[in-house]
Amino acid sequence: MNTAAPQIAKIGQAARLTGLSVDTIRFYEKQRLLRRPPRTEGGYRLFSLQDIETLRFIRQLQQLGFSLAEIREVLVLRSDQAPACVHLRELLEEKLEAVRTKMEELRRLESVLKAALGKCRRQLRQRDSSHRGPCPVLEEIGRSATVKENTKP
Repeated sequence: MNTAAPQIAKIGQAARLTGLSVDTIRFYEKQRLLRRPPRTEGGYRLFSLQDIETLRFIRQLQQLGFSLAEIREVLVLRSDQAPACVHLRELLEEKLEAVRTKMEELRRLESVLKAALGKCRRQLRQRDSSHRGPCPVLEEIGRSATVKENTKP
């Protein structure tokens, strides 16, 4: 049995071969990340092996966290026969720094959420289970938001 990708694939086959949805492939085409494929007389798109490989490449870049604009830039670098390593290295360094910044923000968020959850658990242990009043943690968050809003210049 031949499991190689067909020389020419319709959009549904291209979707299965790449793990992308049909709508995503159409979107990439509209965003000009993918060249406009030729069509059959019936209007069906026909994707080449190169198109399938490009779609897989785009998917991989998205999984690495690249934006569509960044992907477009990488595709241009990839299509140029000129050396692009320096530019690509800079792009990767920027992406890595953005990931590190996001990770630090997420660590801070995790710390705040842990503290709020701990306070909530302590409050619930101290309160009568039949108490129906407002949650003290929610009240504190509300006060904190009000203080921040009132201190804006």
